[in-house]
Amino acid sequence: MKIRFFVTALVTIASVLPGFVQAQGGGANQQFIRVRSKMVVLKNVRIIDGTGAPPKENQTITLIGDRIGSILPADSAPIPAEAQVLDLTGYTVIPGLVGMHNHMFFPQGGQPSHYSNMANSFPRLYLALGVTTVRTTGSVSPNNDLELKRRIDSGQMIGPKMHVTAPYLEGKGAFTPVMRELTGVEDARKMVNFWADQGATSFKAYMNITRDELRAVVEEAHKRKLKVTGHLCSVGYKEAAEIGIDNLEHGLLANSEYAADKKPDECPQGATASLLTADINGPAVQETIRVLVERKVAITSTLPVFEAMAPIAQTGIGAASALLNPRMLATMSEDARIRYLSSRSRTPATSPMVALIKKSMDFERAFVKAGGLLMTGLDPTGNGGIVAGFGDLRGVELLVEAGFTPLEAIKIASYNGAVFLGEDSNIGSIASGKIADLVVIKGNPSAKISEINNVEIVFKNGVGYDTEKLIQSVQGLVGTR
Repeated sequence: MKIRFFVTALVTIASVLPGFVQAQGGGANQQFIRVRSKMVVLKNVRIIDGTGAPPKENQTITLIGDRIGSILPADSAPIPAEAQVLDLTGYTVIPGLVGMHNHMFFPQGGQPSHYSNMANSFPRLYLALGVTTVRTTGSVSPNNDLELKRRIDSGQMIGPKMHVTAPYLEGKGAFTPVMRELTGVEDARKMVNFWADQGATSFKAYMNITRDELRAVVEEAHKRKLKVTGHLCSVGYKEAAEIGIDNLEHGLLANSEYAADKKPDECPQGATASLLTADINGPAVQETIRVLVERKVAITSTLPVFEAMAPIAQTGIGAASALLNPRMLATMSEDARIRYLSSRSRTPATSPMVALIKKSMDFERAFVKAGGLLMTGLDPTGNGGIVAGFGDLRGVELLVEAGFTPLEAIKIASYNGAVFLGEDSNIGSIASGKIADLVVIKGNPSAKISEINNVEIVFKNGVGYDTEKLIQSVQGLVGTR
């Protein structure tokens, strides 16, 4: 009787959503929609709920409009006659991923480095491969990103939910002309307030920012209840934590505080060498971790972008199967593909990148063990080998390679990002009442993490998008638009 009453209530909820279908992307977007109904039933499916809990087998999920309704064992779940039903025997559903370092731009090569926005290809690829929410974590074209968000939110375009980060807050010495250099503390304050007024919801400090400029950024952002992250070098991790930064990017690999030649407000030459010799279990690194956890500073893992710059190996980090994925390469323009493959072919076997990646993996594991909040993102920059969506899934695989279980890795890539964004009551895990952002995967990634790549349908706000059609629609576009 309780089950019957609950389903009746859900049907009642659905009946008051007459605008649901029209609001979920129409017109030219119809061709990419595979599942859309006021009520959808996913039956006989395995659920990995994103909290780290064990999978639940043979479940039935009922979606009502843009929300998750009931979640019941398949043998006891009623199937309403009006529902669109998908039998997902042999499939797994995980929460939509929350990408926490997911730019809308891509490297164009050249010296100095240039970047251009992928406003057509990246939104589709993120969504196609299960990334239903992104934080852009630094913008080279902020007005473009804000308009892109508006169009996606209004249903004019297909893409993930976007949390737009303002332009990079960089000090003197920027390596690329797409980053404006701050002129001092007052300029930093003005930048934060200007872009907050435009709609940016977070800020990113960059490599040459000074401590005083960073302090001003944090103060102004926190006044507006907005958060600050950083890809740092001139400021060490402990210094940034004490200033009040909320998040640090790139695991261990942007921390300069162990370098012998480190000077205040300067990016040292010896930062990389100091990381190679850093002892993760030694007092210096353990003190860094203690301070970060105590100050509640989250860390974003971006292992894929570093793996793309490592020597190609047949197994483990740099694996050819992951980095030379034909499906991913086909989305690139010819120019982008040639630039990336040429860069990879020139990577020396003696590159320290593999050692650095393993060091960062050890750091991330130790950080989580100490109680820290670890998130993940792909960072589609570097040598151009990381593509939206594909890199996000590879990031989950690399977390497992780092020593996390598949269930822990999926939690890091979904629930943890939602917690940081303050969105965990709505997204990041699978539970009744939450927004229906779900990823349908053929196979069982909790047993074999590589099967996380077998994405077939992605639900965003209860609408199921066809992964393969979205990918096919952007063949050859990455690197151009």
